[in-house]
Amino acid sequence: MSVLNWKHHTLIQALMSRGPLTEDELFNMFADVTAKTPRGNKREFNDYLLKINKELSFVQMEMRCCRNQNDGGVCYGLVNTVPDEQSKLGTKYSVPQIALFKGVIEAIVQDVTAQGSISNIDALNIRLENQVQNGTGSECQEGPSQIPPALRNFSMSQKEKTLDELVRDNWLCHTPDGAIGLGARSYLDLRSWFNSSGIPSCEVCNEAGVKGKVCENEGCTARIHHYCLEKKISHSRGEIICPSCGIQWHRGAAKSEVIEEEGDLNGPTQSQPPAGSKRQKLRAKTNIPAAASGCASSQGSQSGSKRRITRASARLS
Repeated sequence: MSVLNWKHHTLIQALMSRGPLTEDELFNMFADVTAKTPRGNKREFNDYLLKINKELSFVQMEMRCCRNQNDGGVCYGLVNTVPDEQSKLGTKYSVPQIALFKGVIEAIVQDVTAQGSISNIDALNIRLENQVQNGTGSECQEGPSQIPPALRNFSMSQKEKTLDELVRDNWLCHTPDGAIGLGARSYLDLRSWFNSSGIPSCEVCNEAGVKGKVCENEGCTARIHHYCLEKKISHSRGEIICPSCGIQWHRGAAKSEVIEEEGDLNGPTQSQPPAGSKRQKLRAKTNIPAAASGCASSQGSQSGSKRRITRASARLS
């Protein structure tokens, strides 16, 4: 006989139908069905999650929580624990849509400035053919005739619709400055990939630092999530020293992209200049090799336009 009752089922069904929920949303739902608050009954709340995950393990799923790096909030969702080829067949997205999503993900995580997003133009200009792999596992370098028609004929309007759909499904999100960032679903489902793909980890929580403040020393790859840094600053009375290279971190954001992103956490203010212009200037100083990223844009990566990348070269499968 199953150990789950209607209360457990309610939580599972809510996550299945609505997608990822914020911590407050799940806590409120738990309080509604149990008449107990999770914060005051942590042991019982954790027991619910353990029982749910024990049953979900039979269908290779799990209720997981993680921090949304866009705002630092905790979110909960159901994820597939075995992302094999068979599970991919159940997706509602077409091959070109998946290729576009992979390109967006790779462009975001390979950015050493850790902005956690790319411009809408860069997302639309991602070359889908760079996501095609030949039988040897390397990227396809053949001529246009070797590119699958589905990718070659995928129009700009179809890309726009795909991005909107990925945002609706919480795989991606629109940032306050109009850029494309990762959604809560990506942080939940791709957490293991992020942690194993070579993305520098946050020096505080040890999770992959997709979005955060980077060390001001160009030779240092250390980074800290904005919410982790705020917590570290609030508990520190002295200087903030980089754990990796030892230089002092200024309490105020010294880099344009950090000012912009930290402002995103509390919403844009009238005194802030348009964030988009800062992104354009930042990208004009950086460079991204096509072989490393697999998603260089045909128009957004013109000569003279540069973008730095991380050492991560792992590709989404």
